[in-house]
Order: sequence, then C-alpha cells, then structure tokens
Amino acid sequence: MTLIAILIIVIILIAAVVTIYNRLVRLRNTVKSSWSDIDVQCKKRFDLVPNLVETVKGYAAHEKTVFEKVTQARSMAMQATSPGEMAKAENMIRETLKSLFAVAEAYPELKANANFTQLQTQLQELENNIEYARRYYNAVVRDFNILIESFPSNLIASMFNFKQAELFQLETPEVERKPVKVSF
Repeated sequence: MTLIAILIIVIILIAAVVTIYNRLVRLRNTVKSSWSDIDVQCKKRFDLVPNLVETVKGYAAHEKTVFEKVTQARSMAMQATSPGEMAKAENMIRETLKSLFAVAEAYPELKANANFTQLQTQLQELENNIEYARRYYNAVVRDFNILIESFPSNLIASMFNFKQAELFQLETPEVERKPVKVSF
C-alpha cells in the first residue's frame, strides 16, 4: 500500500515537472516568435525609409544632414540584435523621421505629392504594427519571466537553465512621456 502511494506521488511529481517544462518551452518559443514579429515589421519599415528619403530629397536637396541622420539611424537599427539595442535604435530612427517630416512640412508641393502621402501612410501603418508587436512581445516576456520566478516552476527553470527574457523598453522614457505640444 505504501509503495503504491509513493509511486502515485512520484508519477504526479514527474507529470508536474513535464507540464511546467513544456510550458516554459512554449513560452520561450513564443518570446522568440514575437521578437521575430517585431523584426519583420521593422524590416518593412527599413525598406520603406529609403523610398521616403528619396521622395523628400527631390524637393529638399539642401537638407543633406537630415537625410544622413535618417540613413545612419536606419543602418543602426538594422544591425541591432537585442531588445536593448533595438530600443536604442528605434528611438534614434523615430527622432530622425520626425526631422524628416519637419522638413517635409516646409514644402507644400511635397505634402501634396501622392507618392509622399502614400509612403507616409504606409509608414504610419507600420509604426502602428510595430507598436502592437512590441506590446505583444512584452506581454509574452512578462508571462515567461513570471513563470521563471514563480514557485515551483523556478526550480525547473533553474534546473534546465531557462533565463529571463529582456523587455523591449523605451531608451529615453522621460522624453517619450512628455506631452506633445500643439500650437496654432
């Protein structure tokens, strides 16, 4: 009778370990997949940026430094591999694109250009998709990290060398949280 009770306890423990391990693996793979989604959306944006720059260049040839900064930011973002590096690069590309659109504001005929308007709309859609992908990634990372830190799954996570994933955070949160100034 005691042997059967011990055997049942061992089977329950093995089942719990297997279940927790499989959940950790599933979340780790979801983290990788969601990071890949961010990567795909950013790649689309990286492909769109040169078209946008070329369109603006035709109207504002003397704004060379803005174009160089946009190109440099794009290059830096394409080389980023970790969420921290990507956040830094994303901040830089966002700032340079703001400068590019500020240049575009000075050229009414550019704002009326259908190609520019289409590129601007595509970029806005991509920015929204990237924001959604970041939120999803951070939610999955949060769930994964909670599982790694929670008992008893923390025991299995440490046994099988699961490491916490890095959140995608703002490079300069104090700047990003400032209210936007609108003036007429």
